[in-house]
Amino acid sequence: MLAVEGLTVAYGGLTALAEVSLSVRAGQFVSIVGPNGAGKTTLFKAISGTVRPRRGRILFEEHDLLAVAPAARAHFGIAHVPEGRQVFPSMTVLENLEMGAYPQSGRQAWAKNLERIFALFPILADRRNQAAGTLSGGEQQMLAIGRGIASSPRLLMLDEPSMGLAPVVADLIFERVEELHRDGLTILLVEQRVAEAVQSCDFGYVLETGRVVLEGTHDALLADDRIRSVYLGM
Repeated sequence: MLAVEGLTVAYGGLTALAEVSLSVRAGQFVSIVGPNGAGKTTLFKAISGTVRPRRGRILFEEHDLLAVAPAARAHFGIAHVPEGRQVFPSMTVLENLEMGAYPQSGRQAWAKNLERIFALFPILADRRNQAAGTLSGGEQQMLAIGRGIASSPRLLMLDEPSMGLAPVVADLIFERVEELHRDGLTILLVEQRVAEAVQSCDFGYVLETGRVVLEGTHDALLADDRIRSVYLGM
């Protein structure tokens, strides 16, 4: 479904990503883990089009995304839930979700998607007329994910969904993401909570200083001594 090939991104004289390659098959749950500054968010921005790579290719079902305007990429079925949630604070919960339904597929399936969002996150149904800026951090994260679902995505990209959340809320978010995957949605997750990210994924990549230093299946990553010692504290 998604193929990133030899991607290099630089800001000024600093290289954020260096020859990064990865792939996501339809129906997979793929996790990308690594420390702060590893280039994880930059990778997502390059896929979404807010950052222009210096070299490499990004293909989505044979479409060359680098030849597609950033605003048009959502129409292919790519939803990006950004780091830090970035909801529209002065708009209501329902209005935020409506913004997510901008792609044609989202507009066509609006009623069905809204029902799905409210089933996943009932608190959003209760607060549908409340300004998004008055929600708690966890509720805003639920709203950001719901806004992504509203677009009828075929690939849901989640950037640090647990950031700044209490552990119990982060656990709930992970449970809902896993539920989405069980329902057949393809997931690409960037996350610092390595244990949860690796436990949930079918395949994972470890990104350090802009390079992929390790990749493998769920079982292979959990068995890797470096993952166990550096990231899982075992």
